[in-house]
Order: sequence, then structure tokens, then C-alpha cells
Amino acid sequence: MTGIDTGIARVDPFRDIKNRPEGGHGTNLLVVGTDGRDRITKAEKEKYRLGGAPCHCTDTIMLVHISRNRDRASVVSLPRDSLARLPAHTDRNSGEKHRAHPVKLNAAYAEGGPALTVRAVEQLTRVKIDHYLEVDFTSFMKTVDAVGGVDICTASPMKDKYTGLNLPAGSHRLNGGQALQYVRSRHVDVASDLGRMRRQQRFVAALIKEVGSTGIMLNPVRFRQVASVMLGSVRADRDFGSDELLALGRAMRGFSAASSEFTSVPIASTGQVAGAGSVVTWDRRKAARLFRLIREDRPLAAGRTGGGRKQLVEVAPQQIRVQIYNGTRTGGLGGRVDAALRGTGFDTTRAPRNATGPEAARTFVSYDPRWDRSAKALATALKGCEIRPVKGLGRTLRVTAGKDWSGVVPVRAENTNLGEFGAVRGDEVVCP
Repeated sequence: MTGIDTGIARVDPFRDIKNRPEGGHGTNLLVVGTDGRDRITKAEKEKYRLGGAPCHCTDTIMLVHISRNRDRASVVSLPRDSLARLPAHTDRNSGEKHRAHPVKLNAAYAEGGPALTVRAVEQLTRVKIDHYLEVDFTSFMKTVDAVGGVDICTASPMKDKYTGLNLPAGSHRLNGGQALQYVRSRHVDVASDLGRMRRQQRFVAALIKEVGSTGIMLNPVRFRQVASVMLGSVRADRDFGSDELLALGRAMRGFSAASSEFTSVPIASTGQVAGAGSVVTWDRRKAARLFRLIREDRPLAAGRTGGGRKQLVEVAPQQIRVQIYNGTRTGGLGGRVDAALRGTGFDTTRAPRNATGPEAARTFVSYDPRWDRSAKALATALKGCEIRPVKGLGRTLRVTAGKDWSGVVPVRAENTNLGEFGAVRGDEVVCP
């Protein structure tokens, strides 16, 4: 081992595990985020709202698959409230012997640490875990600061009084502490834990983009510095260290945000289970196919073209119904506007009409005030055209194309999950 390895706290997550799944192609890492606030300074606790006692639990659980050719990373978020059934084991804290029983997935760590967590995840996914990496608040913040911060974009303001997150709409450069607030927040929208997992995925994609775009992967000295910071405050299995990380870095030098893909396990239902409390239950059929693709080293977002440089909007264009009117005397303009908006994802009627009255000098959107967010998204695609509220118009927005119409700006919503499993590519969720 090299000097970098000396800071790694070693664990044995594969101890006494029997009846493990067969190994597939590529490399599978189980990455868990733990509390670890007992290692945070008093000033950081106050600044980033990290008060209270450490919970010694897994706050985040991700299965990361690196393809055999090292040209793709597939990240699957496992909801911490997923229903799991733990095998018979001895509680690592109390020494009490437990029979097999149902729990939330994150309780596996509290009862049996990394080894029981790996057993529970392998039992649920039938994917063999090759490496285990445990990241706490301290190692997370240090890693973000080591790469110089990460860019995050949001289409709407994000505020969470519990974590102290307070971001206006737009683009932001987050340092380690701010990034921790971003990935921990659960109270910025109604999606709660699902929304938090999406933000965590966007953050990982942004981190990959930062590492790739700044040349860290191509600079052996710089990459070694970042690796040293990251590995200096994590826990990992005995076979995962600087040599493994540096080898991955060398093999993934052409990696970019487009090389990564993200999804969460498909959920069938939520409800109460005796002994486990409020849990989420996976969709067995979809989850089985998802993890079969992981075992077979196949992409989850196959056929996707990526996000490109699209403007962020609050409402996905696929959810916005639009009727086009030609407000000019230019023949065929309505059809061109309809096709252009449909091409960027809007649900147009495909039946443009001619407007009545004098020619419109400026393009404008007419909308029912109840659909104001949809109107703003449509106006963004039309380069900030005028918007006019009309009470009682209904859910279908109207675009009257004026003589100033000059094309459509591609837009996307930050929470759009398309395709099978809702998988997205990294370049679809990073800042344009």
C-alpha cells in the first residue's frame, strides 16, 4: 500500500457472508453515506445545521456499477426506507441475537454495520458487491473542496430550514459545506426523500463533470492529491485503496458527465409493515430487470441522446399542452412554430390555426393564471416572449407567433425522468 492508504479506516464488509450472488461483468461498489457529525467542528455544526447526536446510520445508499470497459458508470439509488428482510444475526451494539426480521434498509447498518448492509443489499438486488466505500460528512466536504467546488443549477428557489439550504433560482458554485446542505435537504419540495435522491444524483453528475472538465483525471499529480483527500477520511474494504482508485482513474480518463447514468429503484407502494414501520416496497418485476442489466453490464439509459445545452425550466415541456396561432400574414409560420416546439418536447396540438385581427408584431403566450409555471417554461423556449394571463383559458396554453419569431430555445426540467426506470444520463442533469 502507498502513503495514501494510511488514512483509510478498514472494514470487512464481506465477513461470513454466505450464498452470495454470482459475479457479473464490470465492478460493483456499494457507496454509503453515514452521519459522522461527531467529527465535525463546532463552527461547521452551527454553520451547516449539523446539531444533534450522530445517528450511526446510513443516510444515503448507492449501488455504483463501473462497466468492464471503464467507459460507463451506472448509479442506482436505493431508498433508505426500502423494505428489507435481515437474516438471523447478532446485533453489533447490544450483542443481542436476532432472528430474521423485516426492517428498513438503512437499519441494517445500525444493527450489523457494513457486513449486514452488504448482505441486505445483495439479497435485495442479487448483484454481487465487489467493493464497499463509506463516506461521512467530513470526507464528503473535504472531497468537494479538494476539487474546487461543484456547479449546481436550479430552476426554482430551494430553501430548507432544517439544513439551512437557501439557493435562489440559477447557477451556484457550492463548496463542501454548501454541497452537504444540498444533498441532505428533504424539505425543499413535496418529493421528500425521492427529491433528495434526485439531488444527490445531480450532484454526483456535476462532480463527475467538474473532475473531467478541469483535467484532474489527466493530471496524475492533481488526481493523486484529490484521491489522497478523499481516501484520507473514509472507510473501505481491504482491497479498495489508492492502487484501485488510481487504476480506475487511469482507465476513465475520457470520462465525462455523459459517461454516467442515474436512476432509483422502481417503487411499487408505500405503507406500514409490522416491526419495520413506514417502508417503500420495490416493483419486483422492474427492479429485477434493472439489476439484471447491471449484472449483464448493459446501459440503463440506452438510446438517450443526452441533455446538451438546454435551459432549465420548472415544468417539463412534455407536460405542457400548446395550441399555436399564426399572428402574421406569413404562410406556414404556424406549422413551423408547432414543429419547433414539438421538437423540443412540448405537447402541441399539431393543428395550428390563424389568429384573427391585425398582425402581431411580437410573439406572445396566453395562459390561465393557474398554469403560470407552465407559461414561464414556454416563454423560456420562445426566448422570453411576452406572456398574457387570461382567466378561464384552461390548461392548454396558446402561442400567437408574431413577426419577431426567430426560433425555439431547447429546454428541460431538472426532474425529468424519461425512459425505462426513469434513468437519466449525467449530461441531462448538470448545468447547461
